[in-house]
Amino acid sequence: MENKKKKVPFVTKAQLEEMVKQYPTPFHLYDEKGIRENAKAVKDAFAWNKGFREYFAVKATPNPFILSLLKDYDCGCDCSSLTELMMADAVGFGGEHIMFSSNDTPAEEFAFADQLGAIINLDDFTHIDFLEQTIGKIPETISCRYNPGGVFLLSNGIMDNPGDSKYGFTHDQMIEGFRILKEKGAKYFGVHAFLASNTVTNEYYPKLARQLFELVVELKEKTGCDIRFINLSGGVGIAYSPDQTPNDIAAIGAGVKEAFEEILIPAGLADVAIYTEMGRFMLGPYGCLVTAAIHEKHTYKEYIGVDACAANLMRPAMYGAYHHITVMGKEDAPCDRKYDVVGSLCENNDKFAVDRMLPEIEKGDLLVIHDTGAHGFSMGYNYNGRLRSAEVLLKEDGSTQLIRRAETPNDYFATFDCFDILKNSKYITN
Repeated sequence: MENKKKKVPFVTKAQLEEMVKQYPTPFHLYDEKGIRENAKAVKDAFAWNKGFREYFAVKATPNPFILSLLKDYDCGCDCSSLTELMMADAVGFGGEHIMFSSNDTPAEEFAFADQLGAIINLDDFTHIDFLEQTIGKIPETISCRYNPGGVFLLSNGIMDNPGDSKYGFTHDQMIEGFRILKEKGAKYFGVHAFLASNTVTNEYYPKLARQLFELVVELKEKTGCDIRFINLSGGVGIAYSPDQTPNDIAAIGAGVKEAFEEILIPAGLADVAIYTEMGRFMLGPYGCLVTAAIHEKHTYKEYIGVDACAANLMRPAMYGAYHHITVMGKEDAPCDRKYDVVGSLCENNDKFAVDRMLPEIEKGDLLVIHDTGAHGFSMGYNYNGRLRSAEVLLKEDGSTQLIRRAETPNDYFATFDCFDILKNSKYITN
């Protein structure tokens, strides 16, 4: 939640003190109430479009309990790999509730997506022949990913550089691709594009929508294809920093509606469904990383060492990304200490905050690192032999549920089971 340049955790210190008795830090914590309220707000914002569906980007938070929550709001799954397809299938998604948007795709993944009846979203012109050779046909429903090239601009400046992106068809390839797909048996078509990441502006979706709507009108005129949906993909971001104004999904939905009425309805395309594939917006603010201060170091700078590290949250180390930090119980204390908040990896970029003004931190303090609900746990890894943490759901009634246990050394060594050298290790249990 945002409150005049102050981020307020969705969990209290008292709640966390009870949780850590059961779940050792660090762990990722998710807010069921916030997730549900946001999913409903997204659905309401696009209720004007009778075919609307949000296809949650599984890559952002690949947890079956989270997917099950979103299933209650008729969300689908946007999958990009074999295991994400398997997870969606296991949770009960199927057919047109799965969008398979991948790139550099192995043949077996196309085959499995087709087996599930998923909508396949082709990333490249050459994948038309590759898909046909792989599954022996072109599906009746097919989508293509569009890349207009150039630089994507909004009123507040350059948002991204699609021309430098590895994804998508060019304009001419879209027209030719639709013609070829139609000749090969496709009956129903979709268009997809992702032109900018983590935009904190209500302008992004409406401007992207106008580009895609104009493209769809052109595709209909030049190919005669029956275009059933337009997928705005993701890119709607969140306010990681307290001084940012969060996106207003109702205003975004209204902006897309205005473009829809101006461009598609006059072209006889009033029945086209609008799809989205948001991960960050759907889950980002509704997760946090809970960690404890375990060390302090006084050298050329002041350091606070916590029991989490970049293996639990990679974004600050990888991108220099900002994640707000609350020292629980000291929310109203003066932020008069400058710290680097660091983890234990043998990498100097393993820092959750650099030169961050915070209240005085003592060993044992619990820290909440905000906005880790998307691309938090999912980007974890095992460098230095560090183990990935648990995921916990804070339920609407205030109780908690373990939705992924923490890894153990046994998990880490499990893939060595083909080597005799470790079979008798005292550290591995059967």
